[in-house]
Amino acid sequence: MGDSTVAAASLAADQPGSYFGSYSVVGLIAVVGVLFVAVAFGAGRLLRPVVPTPEKLMTYECGVDPVGEGWAHTQVRYYVYAFLYVIFAVDSIFLFPWATVFAAPGYGATTLVEMFIFLGFLAVGLLYAYKKGVLTWT
Repeated sequence: MGDSTVAAASLAADQPGSYFGSYSVVGLIAVVGVLFVAVAFGAGRLLRPVVPTPEKLMTYECGVDPVGEGWAHTQVRYYVYAFLYVIFAVDSIFLFPWATVFAAPGYGATTLVEMFIFLGFLAVGLLYAYKKGVLTWT
């Protein structure tokens, strides 16, 4: 047998062990991680003082005592602010990669048309916010 045949045979023999060996390392790390979290939670449970009082058992929202009914009206303006944030955040996220692709040779016209379509959708969202009066300072 030649050296190349022996090397190929030994490589084939090592292949299954190294394949499952890499999974055993990942499994070991996962088990150590789960044990670390379990020990941390167990230590916290053993070390913390447990003194239930009516004040501690009462439901609260951001440190404010609950008063009245559980039903509360939410103002729509927060939704609109989130909507505007998404418009501008998505715009900025996609403009930077577009600028790098636009600079590459051969992609200029295609990416320019795609970006104007994308900016058109964002302009419709901004126009909607303007029509609703969101952009006026009150």
